[in-house]
Amino acid sequence: MSNIVVFGAGGTAGSRITTEAFNRGHRVTAAVRRPEATSYLPAGVQVVTGDATSERSVRELAPEADALVVAIGGDQRGLWLNAARTLVGTLRDMPATPRIIHLGGGATLLTPKGTRILDEPDFPEEYRDSAIGQAEALDFYRSSADGVSWTYVSPPPLEFHPGERTGRYRTGDDHPVTDHEGRSVLSYQDMAVVIVDEIENPRHENTRFTAAY
Repeated sequence: MSNIVVFGAGGTAGSRITTEAFNRGHRVTAAVRRPEATSYLPAGVQVVTGDATSERSVRELAPEADALVVAIGGDQRGLWLNAARTLVGTLRDMPATPRIIHLGGGATLLTPKGTRILDEPDFPEEYRDSAIGQAEALDFYRSSADGVSWTYVSPPPLEFHPGERTGRYRTGDDHPVTDHEGRSVLSYQDMAVVIVDEIENPRHENTRFTAAY
């Protein structure tokens, strides 16, 4: 059993990661900004006020944790980079450091040409700021997270939505995992499976990977 802290546990992805981890017998702490609005989480999950961009929150929650899952969302471009900097900077000063599992952006994946999906001319403008923000976080982990264990997980770039939990998926590195029709698809429920599997059986330490059916 692992001790897992999920930042953003009240969100669409975070709530499913929390539930998946709890149902597998892990001790889960749901770190959210509004604990009173999380009655839908499983009974037995510890709910606390917490923020991945707060050094105080990280210092309070990290000592007992084996993994810190970042599943936060928002409309501020700098949110994810701020969280990455806070987590890495805080954990470096601690004697025992949990692993960071960052649920990042699918638009940071690469096209067959080797360019980022977010840099394509037809990339939707309304998603550009969040995509760039997630790309900045990934770049930070890759260049500045020495001494801290991290994993950045990218969902499919387009077809990532609530759906069925199948427990099946395939993984890749920097390019989307596609089916025979060229589609890259995954449900939030199976992304939760991906992340908890990675916590239980680490295979992508200090790197980024992606998953889809």
